[in-house]
Amino acid sequence: MGLLTGDALFSVAVAVVIFLFLVDLMHRRQCWATRYPPGPVPVPGVGNLLQVDFRNMLESCRKLRGRFGDVFSLQLAWKHVVILNGLVAVREALVNHSEDTADRPPMPIYEHVGIGQHSRGVILAHYGLTWRELRRFSVSTLRNFGLGKKSLEQWVTEEAACLCAAFASQDGRPFSPNAFLNKATCNVIALLIYAHRFEYEDLRLNQLLRLLEDTMKEESGIVPQVLNAVPILLRIPGLPDKVFPGQKAFMDLLDELLTEHRMSWDPAQPPRDLTDTFLSEMEKAKGNPKSSFSDANLRLVVADLFTAGMVTTSTTLAWALLLMILNPDVQRCVQQEIDEVIGQGRPPEMADQARMPFTNAVIHEVQRFADIAPLGFPHMTSRDTEVQGFLIPKGTTLITNLSSVLKDETAWEKPLKFHPAHFLDAEGRFVKPEAFMPFSAGPRTCLGEPLARMELFLFFTCLLQRFSFSVPEGQPRPSDSAPFAILKSPSPYQLCALHR
Repeated sequence: MGLLTGDALFSVAVAVVIFLFLVDLMHRRQCWATRYPPGPVPVPGVGNLLQVDFRNMLESCRKLRGRFGDVFSLQLAWKHVVILNGLVAVREALVNHSEDTADRPPMPIYEHVGIGQHSRGVILAHYGLTWRELRRFSVSTLRNFGLGKKSLEQWVTEEAACLCAAFASQDGRPFSPNAFLNKATCNVIALLIYAHRFEYEDLRLNQLLRLLEDTMKEESGIVPQVLNAVPILLRIPGLPDKVFPGQKAFMDLLDELLTEHRMSWDPAQPPRDLTDTFLSEMEKAKGNPKSSFSDANLRLVVADLFTAGMVTTSTTLAWALLLMILNPDVQRCVQQEIDEVIGQGRPPEMADQARMPFTNAVIHEVQRFADIAPLGFPHMTSRDTEVQGFLIPKGTTLITNLSSVLKDETAWEKPLKFHPAHFLDAEGRFVKPEAFMPFSAGPRTCLGEPLARMELFLFFTCLLQRFSFSVPEGQPRPSDSAPFAILKSPSPYQLCALHR
């Protein structure tokens, strides 16, 4: 009986191996297509999952680029991925073939928080009617509530004053600026979404920021890659909540804030914010099953704006202050330009930017050097597409190595150094090279880019107008390098803010 059981188990094992082998061959046949990008040989069943260091994807990409060139392929379990490197390849894919590469791949790890086929917000939505409708709504609403107008600029300027007050409260003592920067940028988004700003000590503001940080950490590493490549694992009861508790808690808190806000909504009154405007669109769309304006998409659009419009800006500002304390000569030049153009009698205005080429160059160089979203967000081909002579089949996930563009040796004089002259011509006028694409490029350019540009200029100039920043006495010089992450933040550091 034991022998029969052993034979039976052996037969089952052989059948399973053959089945997996056939499935692997079925998925791998795409790699045999004519002119498919080269890449490392995948292992049956797992592909290249064990050959890539997901804790340092940039280093893996650098090594693979050296072996296979600017366009190479990976197979993550049964998921086909093509990595694009360098300005020429990335621009060709995102700009020259923008319609063909603007789709998004399925992201099963987000399904447990309500992101599905018909409700994907703006960032994750497929390139189609829903995406166009929600992106058009978001852009037009941001514009109506002041993007490019004085009202939003006033909100940011007032928040910058609160941020400066928080810095002043430290009385020149060493402190980490990150928490204050997070709260300031979060309040700008909260004003747009809820017509409400939080005091910096507010418990829910601190809870929101903590959960957002947890969510970013959960999305790093190999686990999300494996679960996206083998989504059947997500069917294990309770697994998503154990692996991604921060995601669920973050969305629950946004739901709570939305519910409170809806209770005070009066459709007969002019909309106070983006949420009111979205609710009005939902009322108009009642009875239209094809409409993108739904409760599910409202919560996802709100989540998109917090992540796209808040985290990236606060992280960039943290890099900006770090680079100022590491480069005091640059800081002094920025302050000299602020004194000449703005003075000390009034807060900075966006109209000042055109007369401040050096400050503008410094802000852009911070974005280039910091390289906070090194691999951007995944794209997917919606039809067979040719890039750099390689044929990329429909449905292939594309990873755009934005770091390889921002640090492209053929495009930048000193790609690995902080060098504001990258954005100045021989006469000292501001110029923006083609290789500057921290917000990506094409139709999927970051939704929060215009707002981020405003915040970066107003927050940065306001801080340097009021304070001189330095490394705390007795502390070692902080590092300007940072470990790889989906969102690359500077290593923890402290500074001193002294009144000018």
